[in-house]
Amino acid sequence: MSRKETYERRTEELLLPIVQKLGVAIYDVEYVREGSDWYLRAYIDKPEGVTIGDCEAVSRALSDELDREDFIDDAYILEVSSPGLGRALRKDRHLEQSVGEKVEIRLYQPYENCREFSGTLRGYTDQAIIIETEEKEMSFARKDIALIRLALDF
Repeated sequence: MSRKETYERRTEELLLPIVQKLGVAIYDVEYVREGSDWYLRAYIDKPEGVTIGDCEAVSRALSDELDREDFIDDAYILEVSSPGLGRALRKDRHLEQSVGEKVEIRLYQPYENCREFSGTLRGYTDQAIIIETEEKEMSFARKDIALIRLALDF
């Protein structure tokens, strides 16, 4: 397991009792480098939507636990937020919750002269994501997908 995966997994372990106590759920945790800074991001969710107060309460409690455990070697910035309306679908649990929803897919390389596709998420496997566009059903190899997220439909 990589250092990134270890940090994310350990953070989720610390976060779980916090979110259970505060009535929210973990959507995702990511440890990423942007420029010269490292970010530890915890995304939380609940059916009626996340408030700033929810983010603040989780952030304070998680910060205390991270300080107590002190397992991340790098200096980092902690962020706690909602995953937002156009949330990325990074894990199988995200895909499962989103079957039947409109999604946008961005590929690393063009396919049929296009890198971006949108349609209804019909299913997924360990190897592929299946969407239905207005014209046809399409399958994309997961390794070829740079980003899959819920479509913003206004």
